[in-house]
This record gives sequence, C-alpha cells and structure tokens, in this order.
Amino acid sequence: MSSSDIFIGETIGTAVLILLGGGVCAAVTLKASKARNAGWLAIAFGWGFAVMTAVYISAPLSGAHLNPAVTLALAIKDGGWDNVPIYWAGQLLGAMIGATLVWVAYYGQFQAHLTDEEIVGEPTAKAVEAEEKGAGPVLGIFSTGPEVRNVVQNLATEIIGTVVLIIAILTQGLNDKGNGLGTLGALITAFVVVSIGLSLGGPTGYAINPARDLGPRIVHALLPLPNKGGSDWSYAWIPVVGPLIGGAIAAGLYNVAFA
Repeated sequence: MSSSDIFIGETIGTAVLILLGGGVCAAVTLKASKARNAGWLAIAFGWGFAVMTAVYISAPLSGAHLNPAVTLALAIKDGGWDNVPIYWAGQLLGAMIGATLVWVAYYGQFQAHLTDEEIVGEPTAKAVEAEEKGAGPVLGIFSTGPEVRNVVQNLATEIIGTVVLIIAILTQGLNDKGNGLGTLGALITAFVVVSIGLSLGGPTGYAINPARDLGPRIVHALLPLPNKGGSDWSYAWIPVVGPLIGGAIAAGLYNVAFA
C-alpha cells in the first residue's frame, strides 16, 4: 500500500473512531442529551462499535491500525519501520478531526452544559478534585483521566490494557499480511475493546491508544468552549507512554511465545 493510502486511511479511520467514541462520551455526559447518564456500559459498547466501524472503513486503505501502539507492535513484530511515521501522523490528525466533529455535533449541548446556571450550582467532590488537578468540566469527553491519581498504578493500568488489546490482535489472526487489522477481525476486536473497557477501564478510562487521548486533548485545549477549565497536561503523558510500552511488551511476548 502506498504512503498516501496509509495516511488517508488512518486519518479517516481514526477520525471515525474518535467521532463515535467521543460521541458516546458526549451523549452520556452533556446536559440536553437524550442519552445523559446512560452509564459506563453504554460507553464501553459505544467505543467497541466505534472501533468496528472505523476498522471496516479504513482497512482497505491502510490495514486499520488506528492506534500508534498497534503500529509500534506490528513494526517490532515484523521489523518494518518505514511507514511508522506516516501511520502515526494520520492517526493523530484523524483523532483531532474526530474530536472537532464531536464538538460540532454536540455544539448546543456543550453550550447548555456550561451555562452560568450549571457553574453556580453546588459542585460535587469529584468536580472539585478535577478542578484542583486542572481538569475541565467536559475534558472527559475528549480524553481520559484517573479516578485515583497514582502515577505508577495509572501507568500500569494503561500498559496492562494495551498488552491485552495487542496480544488479542496478533493472536486472533487480525493482521492482513503484517499490515494491520483485516475486516474479518473487526467484530472480534470490537468485543475485545468492550471487554477491556468493562474489566480494566474503571481506573483510568482506558485510553489504550496514544492518538485517541492526545489528539482530542489538543482539540480540547484549542476549542472555544466556555468555562472549559484546563486540559490536565500533567497527566497527559500517561495515556501516551503507557500504551506504547504496552504495545512493545505485547509484540515481544508474541515473538517469544507465538512466532
């Protein structure tokens, strides 16, 4: 596949991934949304189906990595590094586009959620803690954050979740001649993501994808959201570094145990 196909496929696929994944977070979080307070089950399945949709769309062009940790793992597994920067660039750009589209789709709900009436109400303990850490009131729609702030635990959680994801991808035959996920494995991968979300997503919100977290966090910092608060940059390195470490570990385990 050509460099342009890879870049276009990863940009489109990751944009769809974040549009639908971030969209379910917005639907559950924002005032004036019909799905408000639908809960963690809705978010986990929403992200799983977002992965499935994005894989089906982008696989013919790029192999549907959609995740820098997947790209890194496949490069380690197969020894092919030439296209890694192209994959990563497309994934980051796509994540930023997808997050912007979430804002467009829920523009009225963002405005309603962040009115003066909402702000002057009595804040919850969790909201106070988030504000103290620099996290804005709608940051969770764009990127992940820990329920308990512990660097070692938060990093370990992201590593463990990503290892599960990558090992599942590599051992389920979901890569197409070393190029990434094939369409046949999209449904399996979707349910793996749902499983990780339900079982391991509680501590950190399970980024398990550096582009998924970093791209939307950048968009949150740039968008003209009223009273949005900070973007929690002090935490931002964990959902980037953790999944990359997890991807490298998973690839190493695969080469030792399965290759």
